[in-house]
Amino acid sequence: QAKLVESGGGLAQPGGSLRLSCTASGRTFTDSTAAWFRQAPGKERAPVAAINWAGAKYYADDVRGRFTIYRDNAANTLDLQMNILKPEDTAVYYCAAGPRLAADWIQDARYDDWGQGTQVTVSS
Repeated sequence: QAKLVESGGGLAQPGGSLRLSCTASGRTFTDSTAAWFRQAPGKERAPVAAINWAGAKYYADDVRGRFTIYRDNAANTLDLQMNILKPEDTAVYYCAAGPRLAADWIQDARYDDWGQGTQVTVSS
């Protein structure tokens, strides 16, 4: 049974930065599509970014240019660097891992393993 654990959430001011990290055990990110999703209060879970087994990166339109996804193959970790944060980025952020995906990376039902989530709050 794979286990994903997120860390790095917290409070940031608008325009600020945060970096999230996800550590995996029982699953290798280089054999998977690894992604970040987020769920804001009262909203459905939404895709944020993903990196597939070949290293191709995908971003949702509302974070492209501000967020960057990284994968450390040796440590088997997945990071999300979030810059120029906005109040609308406030959400619980989840790390997920699934099979080899391409354009369907945005479909949360395709992912097998999920972390418990970490809260990100952007507020002045």
